Amino acid sequence: MVVPRPVELESTTDAPFVLGPTARISVAGAGAESVAALLRDALRSDCRRELVVVIEPPEYGDIAIVVADHEGPEGHREEGYSLDVAAEGVRIGAATAAGAFHGVQTLRQLVPASCSDDPLTIDAVRVRDYPRYAYRGAMLDVARHFFPVRDVERFIDAIALLKVNHLHLHLTDDQGWRLEILSRPELTRIGGSTAVGGGAGGFYTQDEYRGLVAYAAERHIAIVPEIDMPGHTNAALASYPELNPDGDAPELYTGTTVGFSTLLTGDEATERFLADVIGEVAALTPGRLLHIGGDECLSTSRGDFVRFIEHAAALVAAAGKTPVGWHEMGACDALPAGTVGQYWDFRTPRGNAAEDILSFVRQGGAAIMSPADVAYLDIVYAEGDAIGQDWADGPTSLSAALQWDPARIVPGLGDAHILGVEAPLWTETVETIEQAEEMTFPRLAAVAEIGWSPAPADTEQVEAARDFPAFARRLAAVAEHWDASGTSYRRVAEVPWPEGARP
Repeated sequence: MVVPRPVELESTTDAPFVLGPTARISVAGAGAESVAALLRDALRSDCRRELVVVIEPPEYGDIAIVVADHEGPEGHREEGYSLDVAAEGVRIGAATAAGAFHGVQTLRQLVPASCSDDPLTIDAVRVRDYPRYAYRGAMLDVARHFFPVRDVERFIDAIALLKVNHLHLHLTDDQGWRLEILSRPELTRIGGSTAVGGGAGGFYTQDEYRGLVAYAAERHIAIVPEIDMPGHTNAALASYPELNPDGDAPELYTGTTVGFSTLLTGDEATERFLADVIGEVAALTPGRLLHIGGDECLSTSRGDFVRFIEHAAALVAAAGKTPVGWHEMGACDALPAGTVGQYWDFRTPRGNAAEDILSFVRQGGAAIMSPADVAYLDIVYAEGDAIGQDWADGPTSLSAALQWDPARIVPGLGDAHILGVEAPLWTETVETIEQAEEMTFPRLAAVAEIGWSPAPADTEQVEAARDFPAFARRLAAVAEHWDASGTSYRRVAEVPWPEGARP
């Protein structure tokens, strides 16, 4: 009962594993000890079981985590793993610590969530598993409403259970600037002071951001920072008057309209600003991806947009990072090699969306697929929901979030061109972490399954191939773990939720 569905999961006729009072976590190999520590903490929190981590061979009844070059599925060493549960013990094998961590997430889901049984038993299984795509992401918009460090860490812990390995933080927008830039202190002093609706703002100091990056990295999640430009920039324009054509700063903005703001193209003050911001963000971020937005630039002429984006993307590349941008950036034909486009249009592309995303591939890049009508987490679950939006053909049901395939949206864009999938959560209507979790779960589980599990054998009949009823039964088991950890989620009618689950 695992989400995402493993490549191979075989129940055996062996006796189950008993997690007894003397069980230990035995580790071997680079990175295994840190992965074991996270498993130890999870079992303590979820099951009130206290296990010690030892760097020695396993004994009968132990859990072993082994990281070695020869471990893990052949051809899928980077994130693949094997998991064997038998009476004599549990063994997770992987070629990398990331693979071992994914194996731990599968083991956690196999542990009875109530943990009330004594002794606690885990059914005997054999798992061989690896992801379909290298990029499996969730996005949290902290610009419209700010979420402090403790909330983002809670979000990271919840998405890690689903083998999500990238967290895209939307750090800047018209309504707020959320990352300290030492060379530009007014961005957070002024631009970070408010939020949608006029509520309190906030921002991350550079030390806090480094802490988030490290916290995520421990869980094998890479932070992808987004500095959205040249549109969605009113917070920056309000902070630095010289970025405006008349030298006058606009008022801070707390509404939700898009497309009215823009940075100048070919302006010396703007170019110094870009160099400062991109340089500091790149230096703070060890991951290879840096997102520069590029969407909904309705106040920027096409020519200015192309020149601006090509200049900004070149700065990102010069800083040693791979530029990422929303699919509108495909209007540019001189992007740095490898630039990644994020597709946010619908399952049936509209306007220039298909041509824009294909442009990234023609220039040597790749695509992240986030079709808004099935992957956007801020779209309402049902008509009349108090939280969420409905512009993307909403509502979006859980079954709709599962029953699509990234390689069957844009003609000519197949798996070879797709880096992965991402489910974004925009927060115009989302003010608390509990609300954010309820919009995220369970639909992120569906997108995570698409990103990890094998492609449907019958791509012409994706709905049947995805087997939603089986997914819903597996998801119900995961919900027991959400209950145990205190993670909020929406109890949609499509799932046979466990008795006693929170309403």
